[in-house]
Amino acid sequence: MKHRIVLLAGLALAALSSVATAAPSAAAQREISGLMQALERSGCRFQRNGSWYGAAEAKSHLQRKYDYLLKRNLADTPEQFIERAASRSSISGRAYRVACPGAAEQDASAWFQQQLRGLRAAGR
Repeated sequence: MKHRIVLLAGLALAALSSVATAAPSAAAQREISGLMQALERSGCRFQRNGSWYGAAEAKSHLQRKYDYLLKRNLADTPEQFIERAASRSSISGRAYRVACPGAAEQDASAWFQQQLRGLRAAGR
């Protein structure tokens, strides 16, 4: 009985460690990269903590946040990237905003979700 418990505990630890070291799939990495490219090419402005930034600077900021999350295995899907990196300031908690030419200003979360739907519809 004791041997069985030790074996089960070992299997549970192995399963947890494999989950803890999981990396984003190739498809998830492509979609997150596509979201970053969409931002960079958008011509939109990005508001962070009350200040507006150009798309290239916003992409650079989000890349740093994404790299941080990757090191901690906290962004394995595009949805997690949007939720944990691209939606709000991790310091102030304020929502990021996006303002694109000819479109109403919106929360960055909604903008990135829309971009993700577009990427998936295009089969990327």
